[in-house]
Amino acid sequence: MDILGKARKLESTIARKLDDAARELIGSGSLEPIEIVNFIVDAVEREIQPSGRGRRVFPFNRVAVAIVAPSRDARARLEAIVDGKPTLRERIVERLTGGRCDADDVVVDVAYIARPQKTWRHRDFNLEFHREARAALVNSPAAASLVAQTRSPYARDAARSPHTTTVTPPPIELTVLVGAAEQQKYSLAAERIDLGRAVEVRDRGHRLIRTNHVAFLEHGGDVNKSVSRRHAHISYDPRSGPYRLHDDGSAHGTSVIRHGRTVAVPNGSLGVRLRDGDEIVLGEARLRVGVT
Repeated sequence: MDILGKARKLESTIARKLDDAARELIGSGSLEPIEIVNFIVDAVEREIQPSGRGRRVFPFNRVAVAIVAPSRDARARLEAIVDGKPTLRERIVERLTGGRCDADDVVVDVAYIARPQKTWRHRDFNLEFHREARAALVNSPAAASLVAQTRSPYARDAARSPHTTTVTPPPIELTVLVGAAEQQKYSLAAERIDLGRAVEVRDRGHRLIRTNHVAFLEHGGDVNKSVSRRHAHISYDPRSGPYRLHDDGSAHGTSVIRHGRTVAVPNGSLGVRLRDGDEIVLGEARLRVGVT
């Protein structure tokens, strides 16, 4: 195993022990839905493996998730985060992509059950990882095998309609031209990509209301200050295919520069279709678009 692999294994071991210790300290049932989702994403990330010569790989293409929802109210609160924007799959893909892994074909199944099983490593959720042929991804029994572990009515609901993502948007590359962001270049594949200042956007009660996929730094000078925390987002419609840019009520406006011409993106509109080579303007910041 190379040095990177050893470091990664040690990091995973330490993180796992810290997670277990934290959960013993705070106890079962006290976690907020966003905390459970974050634990799930962290657990998926720990499955990344070194593949030699500094490369890393996520060896699975399906993740089956079972989450404890002891009541319909608990399930509704969980679904608001799991199915919201960004979805659980989008969070997982973003984390894997950030870890330099190809995650385009990763499918995430989610099932809700009334109580945890004795064999689970975590009290609030369980993960199963699978590597399946591409043709089998559409109707895999991965989630059903988790649901079958309990006779809960919530589990039966999940078995009838598992949350399965079968359409993966093509990757879009966003390169920062003006301004300072968490990364200079992003490669993303999601039905919604949020753009703004800071990674996490919280309300006055410090509740998380949004996570920006492309996050400009809080302390990046006047250019970054012109980017609103909830500035804009890019959407992908699997029926029509193109990515479109939408303004989210930004203070300094959103536009697209194409062949020297500026196309404004009004708030509340259907957005502007993005093409390869376009420049996205967020206030005074700019991103170049790369799509195939």
